[in-house]
Amino acid sequence: MNIIFLTISRVGNIAEKSIYCDLLRYFKANGHQVWTVYPRERRFNLPTEIYEQLGIHLIGVKTFNLQKTNVIEKGLGTMMVERQFKKAINKYIGDVSFDLILYSTPPITFNNLVAYLKKKNPQAVSYLLLKDIFPQNAVDLGMFSKKSLFYKYFRRQERRIFLLSDYIGCMSPANVKYIIKHNEYLDEKKIEVAPNSVDIDRQAPKFDMVKKEKILQRYNIPTDRIVFVYGGNLGKPQGIDFLIKCMEANKNREDCHFIIVGNGTEKHKLDKWYKDSPKSNVTLLERLPKEEYNDLVKACHVGLIFLDHRFTIPNYPSRLLAYLEYHLPVICATDRNTDIGRIAEQNGYGFWCESIREEDFTKLVDKFVHHPSLIESMGDKGFAYLCENYDIQNTYDVIMQHFSTKRT
Repeated sequence: MNIIFLTISRVGNIAEKSIYCDLLRYFKANGHQVWTVYPRERRFNLPTEIYEQLGIHLIGVKTFNLQKTNVIEKGLGTMMVERQFKKAINKYIGDVSFDLILYSTPPITFNNLVAYLKKKNPQAVSYLLLKDIFPQNAVDLGMFSKKSLFYKYFRRQERRIFLLSDYIGCMSPANVKYIIKHNEYLDEKKIEVAPNSVDIDRQAPKFDMVKKEKILQRYNIPTDRIVFVYGGNLGKPQGIDFLIKCMEANKNREDCHFIIVGNGTEKHKLDKWYKDSPKSNVTLLERLPKEEYNDLVKACHVGLIFLDHRFTIPNYPSRLLAYLEYHLPVICATDRNTDIGRIAEQNGYGFWCESIREEDFTKLVDKFVHHPSLIESMGDKGFAYLCENYDIQNTYDVIMQHFSTKRT
């Protein structure tokens, strides 16, 4: 069958390991024809064009900068991207009929494009991969109120994309419950768990101690301590103020080390904190190339996940997958509404605390430092859970089960 995937994520290299690229490659490996449409922000100075990688057709669309830019350009770019995508689709693949229209949030502003594609392909299944719940997440973080025009506008957009979608794939059971509770107009049968998932190499050997030490030494990280790593976005959703409090509370320890790697809108807060009082047991790194980052995670002992305590929506960060794949147990310091920590504790691969009191975080650090045997046993449980629940075939099967139903 023919599949089109719409996203504002950068998927320019389809061979890269990610939740979207892995899924698209899996569709291709199972005999489907795949086209993906993604933005090429103007900062990269690349034209709109169609090309092929690993048998998958990619349409890179030149757009305004959508990330790491000022509010005006981001707003203008978000408003324009749907029109730009439609123009490119009509130019390059206007004569292709699609069986599956697949798209992810963010953004929720592909309504007109999805409606257009559904009209051209009335037989197609439209499937939303729900990766964030906007605008409520912005309300939770105090960006605007429910009384504002922003909220009312984006809530209408969200409602429309939900109604346009034949099915909505959520990241976790808590996501499903939230969508059902707050969108009573939807048919519950169209809402399901289609988790973040990856193509897992079950035969990949673990790094031996010598290789781990070489990688840690490359970044001047002690090799005789328990190493905790946080990798990913450093923005408002991650509750950077609390992360800093946790690092401050543990800054004088000699039995563990913390690595924070990534970029984001709140990274400057970490930079200032570190500059004002350099910490010997905390290492701050800019975002690393994918392969280097993965090697660094493999050399660490425990993965960290942070989310702002104000969230009323159940986020489920995809960075969990790399930790589990590389046999790292996790500490989840989050709000009470996400189930990422609850699932980790129930299945024996991690601990949870609410992201309010840094002493609660420290107690979880102590568990691994004082009982290092937990690291291997919990890490192995996490890998087993990953294989059973977050393998790319799981998400593929969830989507594909609807096709016979749609066509009969």
